[in-house]
Amino acid sequence: MRILLVEDDLPLAEALTTLLVAAGYAVDCVHDGASAEALAVAERFDLVILDLNLPEMDGLSVLRAMRARSNPAAVMILTARATPPERVLGLDLGADDYMAKPFDVREFEARVRSLLRRQAGLRSSVVTFGGVTLDLTTRQFSAAGQPMDLPPRERALLELLITRAGKVVAKEAIVQSLTSLDDILSDNAIEQYVSRLRRRIAPHGLGLRTARGLGYLLEKTAEGG
Repeated sequence: MRILLVEDDLPLAEALTTLLVAAGYAVDCVHDGASAEALAVAERFDLVILDLNLPEMDGLSVLRAMRARSNPAAVMILTARATPPERVLGLDLGADDYMAKPFDVREFEARVRSLLRRQAGLRSSVVTFGGVTLDLTTRQFSAAGQPMDLPPRERALLELLITRAGKVVAKEAIVQSLTSLDDILSDNAIEQYVSRLRRRIAPHGLGLRTARGLGYLLEKTAEGG
C-alpha cells in the first residue's frame, strides 16, 4: 500500500514516515501543498495524509483539486484546525477521515488501517484465501495456524495480491504499491519476488499465474488443500 504524507512540520513528518515505513507501507512525503497537488496528479496513492496549514497551497485546496479530478485515494486530514465547522468542511469536500493534533499514535495507526481496508473494499480485518490468512490489523500472514515468515517485499506483494484475489494485478500497480519515489524496482526484480513468493505459497493451496502482458493473478490450486 502506498501513502502520500503531506506535513510541513519536519520532525513530525519524519516521525510519521518512520512509523509508516516500519509498518510496511511505501511512503512519499512532501512539505507543501503545491508539491502534494502535483504528486497526486502524477502518481497513484492508496491514502493521502493531509495537513491543512501548508505553505504555497493549503490542504483544503489540495483536497478540492484531488476530488475535482476524481482522484480515488482515501484522504485523512491530520491537523490542529479541528473545530466542528472545520471538520464539517473537510469532510464535505471529500475527506474520508479527520484527526486532530495532538493525537494518539495507536489511534492514528488504527485509522490508517481502517482507511486502507475500506480502500481495498474489505469489510473485515481478516482475509483468508486458500490456506493463507492475512490479519490486516497486525499485517501478518499465517497458514495452518502458524505464522508465515516473509521478507518485507514479498509480504507487501502478497498483501496486495490477496486483497485483490481473483483479479489480475498489473505490474505497474505492483511497482506503485510497493515503492516510493526514492525506490527503484525493475521488471526483473518483480519477477524474482513473484518467483520466490510462488514457491512459498504453493504448499498452502495458492498459485501465482502470469497473465502475459498484463500482470499476475493469485488463485487457488488443488495442491496444499
